[in-house]
Amino acid sequence: MNNKNMISLALDPPNIVSLVGLFCAVSGIFAAIIGAFPIAIVAALWAVVFDWADGIVARSMKNRSEDQKALGANLDSLIDIISFGVFPGVFLLAYGNFSIWFLPGAFILVAVAAIRLSYFNVFGLVDTHTYQGLALDNNIVVLAVIFLSEGSFDRSIFSCILYAVLMILAVFNLAPIQTSKFSGKWFYVLVIITIVFSIFYGLDL
Repeated sequence: MNNKNMISLALDPPNIVSLVGLFCAVSGIFAAIIGAFPIAIVAALWAVVFDWADGIVARSMKNRSEDQKALGANLDSLIDIISFGVFPGVFLLAYGNFSIWFLPGAFILVAVAAIRLSYFNVFGLVDTHTYQGLALDNNIVVLAVIFLSEGSFDRSIFSCILYAVLMILAVFNLAPIQTSKFSGKWFYVLVIITIVFSIFYGLDL
């Protein structure tokens, strides 16, 4: 009989960091649904930060059990589907005023995330610093940068631009190309970018 305690396995430091990232992603989904798109962008960026941070915390710990490691890997993957699949899908739908024409795009984003993460869970990295295809978290950073130009376009036009950009990113997510895994000093670059975006959009609240 399996008598492992789910809570005790989940609540070790790296998994707690992952769950904070999940909270950010869910907050971003909520913000997108109510039309607070800048807040949604900031929340999604923080979800990326915590997604990177959980690995840093995990590698710094030497006494994690194999069960905690296994649960953490699965937890991280499931959270990634929400952060980098469901969130952009909902964001696209919400920005498109939940038009039926945006539903296929939202489905593609979630499906691509599921396929990519399943592939990664089976085959892993090409090597220690290389992914097959574009990593999903990169999509959020590109989305945040693209969204800076939102005020320069009519919303109907920008929604089409957003749709096109996200579909292009989806192609790259599954493309048979090799991309670098950002780590090390890039984590601090990501944190700085996220803080800058948080301040920039926070001033408009």
